[in-house]
Amino acid sequence: MVIDKELKARNAHLKDKIEKIKVIITDNDGVLTDTGVYYSEKGEELKRFSIRDGMGVERLRKHCNIETIIMTGENSSSVKSRAEKLKIEEYYLGIKNKVDVLEEVKFKNLITEENIAFIGDDVNDLDIMKLVGLSAAPADAMSYAKEVADFVCQAKSGNGAFREFAELIIAFKSKN
Repeated sequence: MVIDKELKARNAHLKDKIEKIKVIITDNDGVLTDTGVYYSEKGEELKRFSIRDGMGVERLRKHCNIETIIMTGENSSSVKSRAEKLKIEEYYLGIKNKVDVLEEVKFKNLITEENIAFIGDDVNDLDIMKLVGLSAAPADAMSYAKEVADFVCQAKSGNGAFREFAELIIAFKSKN
């Protein structure tokens, strides 16, 4: 694919990091969603997710045998529903300190930090972004998240940023 060649050429400096990736962890709000939440008198009603990001989850699984994990500070039923729709079996809701959960992820998946990719967008993602093997941020992430990210997406949160990061990994790791 032409896109694969362009991604690989622009990001050749990440080749060694990408080759070690076995799992990708994503934040939810500000990565998988567009940062908007719709409220009614009943409380939180809706969050918008990108279908393209969902295809990124499927393509990582199919082409690279890489599972996606959601780790978010929110405790929202919409996240659980989205994870189930995408057949994401491992997700963590209501996590205030993501680094604390990193040990559990490593143990469950028999991996080290260098085998983990993480995409996040805000201050609560910085510590984990600094620890993992490969980190990314959406185009509209907070500036400090973009500063620590190995890869800054051209796409915005909830509008294909996860998919772009997934395609980067697929470009280097896919056997097809």
